[in-house]
Parts: sequence; C-alpha cells; structure tokens
Amino acid sequence: MFATLKIAVVILNWNGQQLLQQFLPSLIQHSKIPNCAIYVADNASNDDSIAIVKKEFPSIHIVQNTENGGYAKGYNVALKNIDADIFALVNSDIEVTENWLSPIISEFKTNKNTAIIQPKILSYNNKEDFEYAGSGGGFVDKYGFPFCRGRIFNHLEKDNNQYNDIQQIFWASGACLFIRSAVFKELNGFDEQFFAHQEEIDLCWRANNLGYQIKYVGASTVYHIGGATLKESNPHKTFLNFRNSLFVLVKNLPKKSLFSTVFSRLCFDGLAGIFFFLKLKPIHTIAIIKAHFSFYAGLRRMLKKRNHSNIENYYYTKSIVWQHFIKGVKEFSRVKKV
Repeated sequence: MFATLKIAVVILNWNGQQLLQQFLPSLIQHSKIPNCAIYVADNASNDDSIAIVKKEFPSIHIVQNTENGGYAKGYNVALKNIDADIFALVNSDIEVTENWLSPIISEFKTNKNTAIIQPKILSYNNKEDFEYAGSGGGFVDKYGFPFCRGRIFNHLEKDNNQYNDIQQIFWASGACLFIRSAVFKELNGFDEQFFAHQEEIDLCWRANNLGYQIKYVGASTVYHIGGATLKESNPHKTFLNFRNSLFVLVKNLPKKSLFSTVFSRLCFDGLAGIFFFLKLKPIHTIAIIKAHFSFYAGLRRMLKKRNHSNIENYYYTKSIVWQHFIKGVKEFSRVKKV
C-alpha cells in the first residue's frame, strides 16, 4: 500500500533531551511502515540530545544544523539533507498513536492535489480536549486572525468525534504537518524571516495561492503538550506572534484589501496592548510595540515577497473577534460562515 511513497518523519529539536526520551519510543513503535524513516534535526543543541539519540535510539537518523535558526530555518536547512516524497514535520512534544500514518498517506495517494495534511491534534495533558495549536484544522477570518475547528482564541472544545472527517482547511499546524517534498521545494520552504510562529500559516497561504489543497484527516490522532519551547507567558512569543501575523498579511493578502486589512490589524493590536496593560502585563504591551517596530523595519522585504496570484476568498468568516468576544461564539459549529 505504501510502497510508492517514501516518508520522512522529522523532529526538530533544540535542547529537548527529555522530550526525545519521552516521545521517541512511541513514535518508533507506531511508525513501522515500509519506506518510512525517522530523523532528528538538531538545531545546535547544547544539552545531551544527540548523545542520547545515538545511544538509546540507534535506528533514528540525525541531521545536525550548525546554528539555532528557529523553526523556519531549522527545517529549511535540515530538509535539504533528507530524501523523501512526504515530509512529516513533528514537534518534539508530540505523542503519536497507533495507525497515525496510514490514513494520511492514503489521502496523499488518493488525491494528487492534496499538498499538505494535518491530523487531529488533542491535548496531551487533557486528552479529551483539542489542543491550541491546530486542533481540527485551521482557518482565518477577514482580518487574518487564525482559529480552528475545536479552538477559537483560547476556548478549546472537547473531542466528541465531531471532527473525525476529512476536510479541506486553510492552514495546517506546524506542530504536526505533512507536506509533499516537491511542494515544499516549490514554495522555497518556510520564510526564515519569521524565525518561529505563524510560518506554517504563511506556507499554507502560499500553497493555497498556487491552487494546492490543504486537508485535515481526523482518522489520525496525535497528542501535543504545547509551549514546550516558548511558554505562552513569554513576551518573546507575544512579539513573534504579533509581528509575524502582520508579515503573513502583507505577503499574501489580495492587493485590493491589503492596506485596509493591515491597518485594521494594527488597530486591533493597539487594543490588545491596552488590554495587556490593564491586566497588569505591561511586558506584553512592550512586546507588541516592539513587534510593530520590527514589522515596519521588515515591511519593504515582505512587500517584495508578495504573491501576485492571490486568492480572493481566503477567509472563512468576516470577524472571529466580533463573533467570539461580542456574540459569545465558542464552538466552531456556531461560527457564521461568509
């Protein structure tokens, strides 16, 4: 069944020795299909990650990057050294389950225009809940705010098998993302200027712009700890999320809505900064201000990267902010579609 596709499961690691020891055994156990190899791509760790992998998991291949270029550059550099038809990019804090690969590979074989796939992502710590990073597949609203089937802002749904389907989505989570290697190369990989956070949304938007399909396959399940590299309370994470969300819009929005949408997002960011300040979290307000200055500094480069074959119907709903915070919508099934 799998003889025609060569699969590379690639875990990007940076000082994740304990996570590798915790999760590699189940990954090895549940990835025993023909033509599947597991790699650890190490981002210049200074712990004992590599020594542990060599000693305890000799079947795993190692790719050593010379610097910590973050998620984006880390994968870009590592994947150049890996030969496969399908890259499975898996965070080091992911626990996979039995038969997690089969339904995804089957979807790739059945639909040639499917370029990217995400499995169901549930919380490792609360296994009945969807997990923040991806849940049941991602979408964006008119202003570029990301949300998921199973997660709207910080509200997480319980998994009641409501998303056990195969569904076309707009973006797939970088926590566990499958992509055809040919498409990854055609897109020139992740944008390294992002460093980390939202680079997968940018990648998927560019894939959408080229007419490829992105799918969610609910028959495959993984469990994600989340925040293992940068905690939610870390202001640098706030900085990256706010700056990179603006980068995504500048690179991919249709020309006619570029200025108005980016201006609106800047206003939303201002409100978020005030909210953090009133919540006595001024360090995050400062992070948003720094993010805007960094955005302005990188704006010219991002404008040069704009894709000229932009899709017009990129968004699922007009304003998820309005629906969630004003209308009280918490479940994806209640989101008013455009």
